[in-house]
Amino acid sequence: MAHSEISRRKFLQYTVLGSLASAFPGLNKAENRLINKEPDKNFRPDVELELYAQNAEVPILPGAHTHVYQYSGKLLKGPAHTVKTIPGYLGPILNFERGQKVRIFFYNRIAEPVITHWHGLHVPQKMDGHPMYEIFNGERFVYEFEIDNPAATYWYHSHTHEMTATQVYQGLAGLITVRDAAEQKLELPTDEYEIPLIIQDRTFTRGNQLQYLHGRHRRMMGFLGDTILINGQANATFPVKSRAYRLRLLNGSNSRIYKLGWDDGTPLTVIGTDGGLLEAPETFPYVMLAPAERVELWMDFSGREKGSELTLQSLGYKGGGARMGRMGGMRGGLPQGKSFPIAKFSVKERVGESHQLPKKLVPIRQLSAKDLTSPDRTVPIEIGMRHMLFQLNDQTFGMYDHQNIERIPVNTIQKIRIFHEGRMSGSGRGGGMGGPRGMGMMGMMLSLPHPIHLHGQQFQILSRKQNESSSDYETVKDGFIHNGWKDTVLVMPGEDIEIIKPFEDYTGLYLYHCHNLEHEDLGMMRNFDVY
Repeated sequence: MAHSEISRRKFLQYTVLGSLASAFPGLNKAENRLINKEPDKNFRPDVELELYAQNAEVPILPGAHTHVYQYSGKLLKGPAHTVKTIPGYLGPILNFERGQKVRIFFYNRIAEPVITHWHGLHVPQKMDGHPMYEIFNGERFVYEFEIDNPAATYWYHSHTHEMTATQVYQGLAGLITVRDAAEQKLELPTDEYEIPLIIQDRTFTRGNQLQYLHGRHRRMMGFLGDTILINGQANATFPVKSRAYRLRLLNGSNSRIYKLGWDDGTPLTVIGTDGGLLEAPETFPYVMLAPAERVELWMDFSGREKGSELTLQSLGYKGGGARMGRMGGMRGGLPQGKSFPIAKFSVKERVGESHQLPKKLVPIRQLSAKDLTSPDRTVPIEIGMRHMLFQLNDQTFGMYDHQNIERIPVNTIQKIRIFHEGRMSGSGRGGGMGGPRGMGMMGMMLSLPHPIHLHGQQFQILSRKQNESSSDYETVKDGFIHNGWKDTVLVMPGEDIEIIKPFEDYTGLYLYHCHNLEHEDLGMMRNFDVY
């Protein structure tokens, strides 16, 4: 697979350094890198495991096996269900409980540098997977943290500087579940009645090898594949019984946005978002799911006949950059916003009993303007572009860089506004750049939606405002979940979104970035300096 836009010199440098580091361990000390190589003797883990990033050959399509990068795990201490291997090329599902202290020995066995981010978890900066901590081939990084998140669906993935898109595309991703006492009291469907659905799009060569993008302009649009994979497998069909299920969905794609809906028009019952269960179930005609977002669905197959089938689809929509998406995908790929099937559910057995949907789920700490530490301060995240470079707050990524507006006092609650360049009165610095309706490549780029992810603690959405009257927006607006905890929010063209976010417990550099992974690798990422 080609690694477009990655300097060959840089790649060779990393490869050589990795080999040298493996042969001469003292080299790392001489470099004075800050990797965490040894466990803390004062840390008492409840769970201990090894996690490897390695090369693998796996069957995905009929015929030749596909070369991938793959996480593999080995449980050293803790409950037997902590590490659950699944078919396909993705990493094992890691099942944690709130309050557990976790130690993970992470080993790099690929030729590139790599670091792993625990997406959505509230952990110290050094344990968060910032690219400053990337390790070379043959090295290890020791993660130690306490699970301090409510029950929810999280995930882990590579977060290596300028290589996140390619490494995640090749397979370095996996699901995390966290459970707690409040969730367990609900007695939601579990075991065989709890189904993970990691949705990704990929493109394969005739020899079944993963094919990626060539050229900077295509990468700027984001990768769009022509084959939909669920949990690392093609043509996913799930046998179910005529009863209720809990579906844990993750959009693990590089840039594709899904408009989730059932093919027979059945409404979607949402019970959870990125950071936890809702206070009560909510019903939607469809749900928009951007890269990195998660949603938990209650799906009851009761009353359906044996042999009947139901298909989860991505429904058609506009405003996702469909015209540009054709440039981003391979020839014959699925454009952004096109309708296509995702997974099929086939009723294989009729049963008489089923879980009942709870009317109430879990209490949520609801944040509002009165909780703000500095009510007069709004932290900006301005989405823009200069000289064919995506930017946030007028800057591209610098490993340790931050501006004054990106300095956040610890143990505060902040209001953050996310908006497109030139969209916010008194805040736009767009000049003659051209807005989403502007002409040329830059105007086209500003017409793209951006899933913005903030590391550290989860946030809540205060408001969404669409500044343009748009028929495109009408095709997506009813699929946004406004309640609950989030760590990623999809910002459509012309939208201003206000969120409220705690910055508690930990200091250091915490990333915020576009989770269109091609955009991230092209510099659409910044640091918050929490001090």
